[in-house]
Amino acid sequence: MTVSVRLRRVGNVAIEAPSYQTPGSAGFDLCAAIAEPISLLPGMRCLIPSGFAMAIPPGYEGQVRPRSGLALKHGLTIVNAPGTIDSDYRGEVAIVLINHGQEPYVVKPFTRIAQLVISRVERSSFELVDELDDTLRGQGGYGSTGE
Repeated sequence: MTVSVRLRRVGNVAIEAPSYQTPGSAGFDLCAAIAEPISLLPGMRCLIPSGFAMAIPPGYEGQVRPRSGLALKHGLTIVNAPGTIDSDYRGEVAIVLINHGQEPYVVKPFTRIAQLVISRVERSSFELVDELDDTLRGQGGYGSTGE
């Protein structure tokens, strides 16, 4: 199934429309819509604009995720991964990159820095109760199911 997402260019850097890199790609790449390179020192984070605002249909969200190659080779990831773009948000999509690597990383203009997956979401209703049903796991939390 194809979901139609309307895009609008924003900002001062004209960037090409995002695209899927292969027919089997779950996400399409977002690029750095910057005019000048940005150097990220180890431990540093920075908000990088994508150059686009979008209209995601109701019942869907955009999940901004790290690119695996940048994570492996340079320790670059997204601070709030996955970042969520709600269907009613119309501002510019921006990516909060952080350098967990040991060397500075230079984000060059138009570098593919993240990927965005459009996913279906369901709304929930909530019922406040006095007791919850029992399960085998119960209240076992962090590490309770083994290493």
